[in-house]
Amino acid sequence: MKQQKILVVGSANTDMVIQTDHLPVLGETILGGTFFMNPGGKGANQAVAIARLGGKITFICKTGRDVFGHQSHQLFEDEGIDTSYIFSDSKYPSGIAMITVDHKAENCITVAPGANMNLTPTDLAKARSAIDEADIILLQLEIPMETVEYVAKVAKKQNKKVILNPAPAQPLSEELLSALYLITPNETEAELICGQKITDIDSVTKAANLIKAKGVKNVIITMGSKGAFVCTDTICELVPSYKVKAVDTTGAGDIFNGALVLAISEGRDWIEATRFACKTSAIAVTRVGAQSSAPYRNEVDVFNPEK
Repeated sequence: MKQQKILVVGSANTDMVIQTDHLPVLGETILGGTFFMNPGGKGANQAVAIARLGGKITFICKTGRDVFGHQSHQLFEDEGIDTSYIFSDSKYPSGIAMITVDHKAENCITVAPGANMNLTPTDLAKARSAIDEADIILLQLEIPMETVEYVAKVAKKQNKKVILNPAPAQPLSEELLSALYLITPNETEAELICGQKITDIDSVTKAANLIKAKGVKNVIITMGSKGAFVCTDTICELVPSYKVKAVDTTGAGDIFNGALVLAISEGRDWIEATRFACKTSAIAVTRVGAQSSAPYRNEVDVFNPEK
């Protein structure tokens, strides 16, 4: 099978992470945490995950003309990502995320998007050839909605497989939903899209079908430690997660999405692709950081944890 071309359009941030015993409550100051910086951003995390798994990947984003932007660009090239359409913004700084991670691997995140929110349809028009050449396109919502909608609209006209990871959660237009080959919300995002509270298999099945009724061809709802629920025209099934000792869940959803898209590009069926994504993200949560936690293909191939 000819290797398919994958395009990721999304955000690139620098993550500033502090590890603490517990997450602070309102007004609380915590001392004694360990600090480090990592490259992040949902789009960048997904692009790096795909590259490390062997995908043929082009990434479109916008960074500031600052040290963080220069570092990001160099890191993408080092990962083997096509950086031909990474734009440099003279007005806004590169995106920054402030992340606190507790001893249970739970986190809270605040993002200053900077140049990410200035990635415009005009920029994407300049990168039209990347859209034209792609077989699969992966999008998220840390860039302007009008840009996401522009890419989806152009790609739909060419019958591309458009996949949306609808995070962070926000309302989605029917026009955008109808352009999607696949959407991959978590439980909270799924509830926002369809209005159905998710508490068990029956409710997640109803939620997935309500989302499909809005025009999306396929739905995969990620459910944390429970796994991922796959709903297509032929199957509705929960793929269980793998049991590991989590250290940091930051970026786990992005690693899942990158691995899922890579597996789809290789022609795997829905269950096999989702199982591959669950395995890849299971490895990621045993490591600290977002992009830095993304495993390489050989690591996933030999990983055989308990389900």
